[in-house]
Amino acid sequence: MPTPRPRAEVHAAGGVVVRDGHIAVVHRPRYDDWSLPKGKLDPGETFEDAAVREVREETGLECRLGEELPAVDYRDRRGRSKHVRFWRMEVVDDTARAPDREVDELRWMDPDTARAALTYPHDRELVTRALALGGGH
Repeated sequence: MPTPRPRAEVHAAGGVVVRDGHIAVVHRPRYDDWSLPKGKLDPGETFEDAAVREVREETGLECRLGEELPAVDYRDRRGRSKHVRFWRMEVVDDTARAPDREVDELRWMDPDTARAALTYPHDRELVTRALALGGGH
């Protein structure tokens, strides 16, 4: 049964995609940032479905949900309260499609490089948490 949505203006979901000890990190030209793949829920969509869809759209990878990571709450660039749920994810198919135009680059980085490249502190913490769940640096 899906978890009810908390009180926030914006709800989003995403993933820390791990493969062979490396993390999928995306560059978004609109914000000129490096982040973990994530995005807003569509109407009626669960957090879980949104996480899988957003990772697929931003990376071109088909992934499966692993363990849920701590949620992140913050104010977005418009000042709205945002609640984002994340999961550790594993790739099940990497032949899917090219990322959408919100992302202009996908890089597989070792954990230390990923933490150094990620723009937002909460993303760096999520990488650490995801690796602790599955073993890693």
